[in-house]
Amino acid sequence: MTETSLDLTQNRSADALSKAVSAEAEGSDVRDFVALLKPRVMTLVVFTGFAGMIAAPGSLHPLLAAIAVLCIAVGAGAAGAINMWYDRDIDAVMRRTVRRPIPAGRIEASEALTFGVVLSVFAVMMMGLAVNWVAAGLLALANVYYVVIYTMWLKRRTTQNIVIGGAAGAFPPMIGWAAMTGGVGIESVVLFALIFFWTPPHFWALSLYMRDDYSRAGVPMLPVVAGVKATKRQILAYTLLLLPLAPTPYFLGFAGPWYAAVAVVLGALFVVAAVRVMKDRDPNHRAARQMFAYSILYLFLLFAVLIVDGASGALVG
Repeated sequence: MTETSLDLTQNRSADALSKAVSAEAEGSDVRDFVALLKPRVMTLVVFTGFAGMIAAPGSLHPLLAAIAVLCIAVGAGAAGAINMWYDRDIDAVMRRTVRRPIPAGRIEASEALTFGVVLSVFAVMMMGLAVNWVAAGLLALANVYYVVIYTMWLKRRTTQNIVIGGAAGAFPPMIGWAAMTGGVGIESVVLFALIFFWTPPHFWALSLYMRDDYSRAGVPMLPVVAGVKATKRQILAYTLLLLPLAPTPYFLGFAGPWYAAVAVVLGALFVVAAVRVMKDRDPNHRAARQMFAYSILYLFLLFAVLIVDGASGALVG
């Protein structure tokens, strides 16, 4: 099959999928508005934000702590809704996103934008009034960074979109820390750095096997512009950076030795996954798919151990 015929086949396939989705479109319901919040992403955001709260020194009334977690969740969901509003054109041509509420015709773009802006303002104001304005300011900064810096500026312009834009997803533990302490310490910066350096290999693994999708949408993800080999090298480089970074909470004194041990093991496995991606010649990028799944497990387990460690320390104290 020639390159031209392959492109025609992909375009026809995308058109057929888009028409099928349009045919399925019905009126919006609560589930569609929930989908706008990107609940799977929100879950990880809330989890890492909660970990920042547990790892932080000091205490907060349980009701205020619950409000802080709610604000982090609502703020993250609001940013996701605005992201879907802005990206509705490229979502409509990507297989991974074509069934989202806006391209599927179940929610109007203006409804999504209003929904996201109202929720974002609510989350920031509630965090400031109920908890503290440092945490509220960081929450606002995270939303602005994700919507303006990443979605509107970087995503469609540079292969470094995930690297620089990844900072948006790294704010939650810093917000959680600020909610507990009213400030930002080196400890919360380290937690920020963990997610910041985790984000590129996580998303580049996904982009390896979704390369055609990104190419069709005109998004300059690294595999599309620099190629598969360059992307694999970058994935390995970032996992190697994470290896010594992950145990840092132990050396700074806000995590125990068993956290450090788990961090080293998880990091070593992450490097192994990256090496497997480097060596993989499967056109379906099986190793990249496995690494993407492991990357989620990696971050979840790392912060889960941090939560358990912090909670047990609080009980002992």
